[in-house]
Amino acid sequence: MLDIKFIRENPEVVKENIKKKFQDAKLPLVDQVIELDRQNRDAMTEANNLRASRNSLSKQIGMLMGQAKKDPSKLEEAEAVKAQVKANADRLAELEELEGKLAVEIRSILLKIPNIIDPSVPIGESDEFNVEVERFGEPATPDFEVPYHTAIMESFDGIDLDSAGRVSGNGFYYLMGDIARLHSAVLAYARDFMINKGFTYCVPPFMIHGNVVEGVMSQTEMDAMMYKIEGEDLYLIGTSEHSMIGKFIDQIIPESSLPYTLTSYSPCFRKEKGAHGIEERGVYRIHQFEKQEMVVVCSPEESMEWYEKMWRYSVELFRSLDIPVRQLECCSGDLADLKVKSCDIEAWSPRQQKYFEVCSCSNLGDAQARRLKMRVKGENGMYLPHTLNNTVVAPPRMLIAFLENNLQADGSVTIPEPLRPYMGGTTVLTPKH
Repeated sequence: MLDIKFIRENPEVVKENIKKKFQDAKLPLVDQVIELDRQNRDAMTEANNLRASRNSLSKQIGMLMGQAKKDPSKLEEAEAVKAQVKANADRLAELEELEGKLAVEIRSILLKIPNIIDPSVPIGESDEFNVEVERFGEPATPDFEVPYHTAIMESFDGIDLDSAGRVSGNGFYYLMGDIARLHSAVLAYARDFMINKGFTYCVPPFMIHGNVVEGVMSQTEMDAMMYKIEGEDLYLIGTSEHSMIGKFIDQIIPESSLPYTLTSYSPCFRKEKGAHGIEERGVYRIHQFEKQEMVVVCSPEESMEWYEKMWRYSVELFRSLDIPVRQLECCSGDLADLKVKSCDIEAWSPRQQKYFEVCSCSNLGDAQARRLKMRVKGENGMYLPHTLNNTVVAPPRMLIAFLENNLQADGSVTIPEPLRPYMGGTTVLTPKH
């Protein structure tokens, strides 16, 4: 959410940013919110003037009432001033009601206007215009056929989609045996990986209030992702970033405590609306999964430095598990409205002979802080911190990359050395059939 003062002083900058995000339908919102802001400031000025005159008029009434004891004509003057005070009070009540109404309308529009993107963001209408920046590791081309990920899991008796379909419907799964253990091992390894980077481990609430949802994401994202608890002001989180950033709602943060570097575990729940292709069956795009996340709250001066560190942590983790990856810079049209800059880390799929998304790193500037009323108390006064988030690992999708890249010709799966302590020392998973 942008500062209304910034919009008022830079309307053409805001409009140009909207055009860069290919959201021209939102262009009228800029002039609308500026006009509503003008009306609101006029109402506030008039209301403040009426409040200022209230004391002087009250004193005038008292003086006239005192003079009326000697001069009855002053009583009529006092009554006239009382009538003015009453009229002013009525007008003040109207103005206060108007201010409240205008504030709601202004905030509603501000929540729809996208954040200003970083100048380094490539311009493009959709993810087709995302730009590959760098590759890490050599993509493997095995001399044997790599089965679909669910077929690999089934060879270990490691997945049951049919039972999950009967119990919960499409988009759910049972993980079993070695595959379930591998799933937990990856999460545990990711947790310790981030702790060793100096991050504080957290397990947050898995449900959050509506005002927190509004603070951390756009309405479009909310409608597409969030499950609401019927009859409650609670939503199931789509990622632990939501509750981790929400932790700071309405808080004044001492500057000395920055940066907050947090890594959090949670289940995630997502509607995943829309039709998906054949490559998104199985456990690729699902309604429930688990994830290790990293979140940073820092000063504005440090946010781009942290952005660089965070996506590189993902690269380091995936490479430690023998998975080739690349960094993909997200273009303007592919950025959610709150994001200043974002990149995806994509893992190599030997079966598809292409990369697919496994992590998403985002710098949201001060957008979430402004929405949630997070402030930092510094030596020179209050300011808004910047917030960033990045996936450490989301095992369902990460498992696809892991299994494909560590699969051997005989159907076994090698366990890279960093993961072995979390697998009871196991070095190879042998299929059951």
